[in-house]
Amino acid sequence: MTAPRILYHHRTAAEDGQAVHIRAMLRAFAAVGADVREVGLVRRDTEQPEPTPSNADEKGGWSLVGSAPRFVRELMEHGYSGLARRRLLAAARDFDPHFIYERYAFGNVGGVAAARRCGRPLFLEVNSPLVDELERTRGLSFEGLARRSERHVLENADRICAVTGVLRDLLVDLGAPRERVIVTPNGVHPDQYAAPGDAGARARAREDLGLGGPADDSDEVVLGFVGYYRTWHRLDLAIAALAAPELAHARLVLVGDGPARAELEASASAHGVTDRVHFAGPRRHAAIPAVLPAFDVALVPAINAYASPLKLHEYMAAGLPTIAPDQPNLREVLVHEREALLVAPGDADAFAAALVRLAGDGDLRRRLGDEARRQIDVQGLTWEANARRVLDEARTIGALEERRPLDTRSNAVRNSA
Repeated sequence: MTAPRILYHHRTAAEDGQAVHIRAMLRAFAAVGADVREVGLVRRDTEQPEPTPSNADEKGGWSLVGSAPRFVRELMEHGYSGLARRRLLAAARDFDPHFIYERYAFGNVGGVAAARRCGRPLFLEVNSPLVDELERTRGLSFEGLARRSERHVLENADRICAVTGVLRDLLVDLGAPRERVIVTPNGVHPDQYAAPGDAGARARAREDLGLGGPADDSDEVVLGFVGYYRTWHRLDLAIAALAAPELAHARLVLVGDGPARAELEASASAHGVTDRVHFAGPRRHAAIPAVLPAFDVALVPAINAYASPLKLHEYMAAGLPTIAPDQPNLREVLVHEREALLVAPGDADAFAAALVRLAGDGDLRRRLGDEARRQIDVQGLTWEANARRVLDEARTIGALEERRPLDTRSNAVRNSA
C-alpha cells in the first residue's frame, strides 16, 4: 500500500511552543509511515532544538510583521493567503498529496483555497479561537474581515483537529460543522522521559538546574514549573504558599523566563522566601525532559479555558504529580486524586493546601505520579497517537484512496469526501 502523502502547511516562527508542536507532528506522521512535505511561510532559525525535515520547502520572510503597526500587520497576515495558495499548489503539483494538513493561522484562507483548487481534503489543526483571542490580547483593526475569514475556513475545512473538547465546542459556535471536528490534544514523545525514581537522572537534573547534590537523604521537596512567566500564569500563588510553615522544607524552581519575572522576584522578597525561589532560566525544549526528574511536584497554577497545556503532558510523562485548576478542559485529561490534585481556579488557600498535602506525603506523590505516567498511554497523549487519529479520519473520508495525478492548471473541483 502506498504511504499516505501529507502536505503540511504552517505560517509559524520556530521560536515557541507552536514550533514544538509542528516539529512533533512532522516527526509523528513520519513515525507512523506517512510521507510528509512541509510548506512553511516564514523563515526559521537554522539552530533548532529539533531539526526540521530535510524536505521542507523554502520559506519566505516574515521578520517585519511583529514590528509593524497593528493595521499593517493584519493586512500582511491576510495578504499572505495568496502566497500560501500559490506555494501549496506548487507543492501539490510536485508531491501529489492525499490531503493537506494545515496549522490554522490568523487571517489565512490560503489552505482552503488551495485544497478547493487541487481537489484534496483539508485537515485544519486549531489550537485556539484566534480571532477572539487576538481581539482580547492585542485588539483588531479589521475585526469584521477577521471573523468572516475565520468562519470561511471553519466552514470549509474537511476535518478540524481541536486540541480540547472545550475548544471543539467553541469552534462549532463559530461555524464549524460538529461532525467534522475531532479532538487531538497536545502530546509527548514518551521515549524522551526517564522512569520515575531514576537516581542518576535526578542527580543530573539537579546539577543542570543548579540545585546542588541529589538531596535524596533530606526531606527537601522541589516544586517545579516550566514555561514562560506571565502574570496570568499565577505563579504568585506558589510563592505565597511557600511562606507557610508546613512548606519550610520546600523549594520552588521556575524553569523559563518572561515579563512577570520582576514581579515574582518582588513577591518572593515580600513573603520572605527569596532563598527558596530558584529562577533556573530558560531551556531549549529538547532539554526539558532531562530537567523534570529534579521536580517532586509539578505546577500548573492557571491555564486558559480551552488550552491543552503541553507542560501538563510533559509532567505526566515524567511521572510527576501535578497541582492544577479544576476546570473543564483539564478535566478532559485529569481526575482529582488519580494523577493530580485539582483546586478551584485562583483560590490561594486551596492551592496552598494542595501544596502542603503533596509536599508532606511521599506515598501520595508516587501514586499520583505513577498513574500520571500510565495515563499517557491509556489516553493516547502522544504525538504518534495524534498522527494515527488524523490518518484514521483520513481513511474514514476516503482521503487515502489512490487518485489520478493532480492537474492544478485545470478547474479542479474539490473532492466532496
